[in-house]
Parts: sequence; C-alpha cells; structure tokens
Amino acid sequence: MRAWVVADTFTYRGDYPKPEPPPGEALIRVVRAGICNTDLEILKGYFGFRGVLGHEFVGVVEALNPAPHCPPPHVAVGDRVVGEINCVSCDSLSRTYAERAQDPTRTTLGIDRRDGVFADYTVLPIVNLHRVPEGVSDDEAVFVEPLAAACQILEQVHLRPTDRVAVLGDGKLGLLCAQVIAAASPCDLTVIGKHENKLALARARGIATRFVEQAPLRSYDVVVECTGSPAGFEHARQLLRPRGTLVLKSTYQGLPQVNLTMVVVDEITVVGSRCGPFAAALRLLEQHRVDVLPLIHARYPLEAAHQALEHAQRPGVLKVLLDIA
Repeated sequence: MRAWVVADTFTYRGDYPKPEPPPGEALIRVVRAGICNTDLEILKGYFGFRGVLGHEFVGVVEALNPAPHCPPPHVAVGDRVVGEINCVSCDSLSRTYAERAQDPTRTTLGIDRRDGVFADYTVLPIVNLHRVPEGVSDDEAVFVEPLAAACQILEQVHLRPTDRVAVLGDGKLGLLCAQVIAAASPCDLTVIGKHENKLALARARGIATRFVEQAPLRSYDVVVECTGSPAGFEHARQLLRPRGTLVLKSTYQGLPQVNLTMVVVDEITVVGSRCGPFAAALRLLEQHRVDVLPLIHARYPLEAAHQALEHAQRPGVLKVLLDIA
C-alpha cells in the first residue's frame, strides 16, 4: 500500500505492507486525513516516533477480526468511522476513552508505537471506532479527534457563567476549543491571537477576540493555552488572575519557558488536557453547533503529503487535508 513513513527521513513508500487486523481490531480504508501540529512536531523529533505518521482521519471499515474476550463489534463492514487514537489490548482493565488515554500499556495512533493514517489502510481496536452520522461529511468528520480534545476541557474544568475565559492561540485547536466552549457555556469568552484572518473566523461565530498585545494581564479566571509554542505557558500564566486555572493543550518538541515561582505565588491550578470524548464531538457536528469547514485551507493527494506538511507550516494556515481514497 501507499504510506508516508517517519524514519531517519520522512519518506513516501508505494510498497509498505498492508496491515492485518489482530484479534479485536478492524482494518480501515482511510478516506481522508488531517495534518495536526503534533505531526509537525514529530518530524522535529517529538516522542521519537518511527512508523506511518498521522492520527486524524475518517475511513471505511474493510474487515473486522472479533475476539471472544473482546466486546462484540458495534460497527460493521462498510461503515464510515472515525477512531480514538489510544489503543489497549482487549484484556486491559481500561474501558473508557479517558482510561485508555492514560493506560501505561497504550500505543497511540501515528504517535507512539502504532502506525498511523497517512496511508491507504490502518488498523485500530474495534472498541475505538465510532460510526459517523449520515449528515456529517468526510471533511467535517476528519476534525472529530481534535474536536473531541476540545470537548475534554469541559470534562475537566467547570466554567461558571461569570468566568472570564481566554483561549490563547488562534490556530486550529484554539478555534475549535473556543467554539466548543461557546456552545456549552455562557461565560465571558475571548480568543487571543496574532492573525486577523483567523480571529475573524472566531468573530463570525459570535466570539470576542483580541490581538495578543491588547490582552490585559492578570485578568482571566481560566486560560486555555493552545499556542503550540514553548513560550505559550508563560504568556498564559501572565494572563491569569491569582488562583486562576491554566488549561494546557499544546504539545511540542522542546522545553517550555516556565516561571514556576509565580505559579506558586499566584496559586495557579494547572490542568493538562489531552484526548476527549468522540461521541460528544460527533453530536456537535451532527447538530451543527460548531462549524469546522472554514478552517480548511488546502487539500493534497496522499502522494503530495510532503508538500502538504510544508503548506501546513506557513503563517496563517489552518487545516490542511490529505485526500487518500
């Protein structure tokens, strides 16, 4: 099959072995994939990953390999699906998405010891799969993984109607987090960023925006850090009022610039926030409570993934997709 593989270099292969689903897993023909900031960081050395890159996708189930000790399949051959990225064996005690995300034995699609989706086919545990509703397009479905990560914020932090909340970062994840928060909470929400074209997308959804240099320091009850930059932690901390809550969403290669003394002095609560509930993300798309299509800036065929990744790194660019099937 065709695949893009991270080794000493990022290489296209037309002869990569087609995977066989082990017991409890499904073979999925990948239809569309999205490029994430984590993919770009992996190419810089993040997590030391080796294998097929990519973890945001929508595909079609081609084969199921049920196992007696696994839950019975809830999807069928031919179903259009998306998939949670954290994978455990059927005999694991981790039963929910949240438990799988922190299971010490997990592998992670396209990130840690499991081939990803920049390829014709991938395999995932059947329990990880979610059927895509008929009214959700492939272009929308490819956003489910990062949209679920945005939903995870609401699982971890109680946002009160009186809270002043800032999303720091106007990239793909920041704009998704802002839409999810706006859909779920009447809090006083602002997106803080650097790019007028991106901030305009937030304003089109009725969300207030500020440029970075205009944002008042020590003013927000909750700051969601989505910059994808090591410098984002310190800026987010400066935006928080004392005893505020800092939600960290960025992953990157390298060490952050952190003033831990002021975290102590200001008694800040720091919340790491990663993968989230796919079912909630699919409902938001099906009910049209978020709009992800304006975030798509370009698409490329699978063979041109190298150019697609270069495009994704240009200033002002949001989501770049790979058309695979």
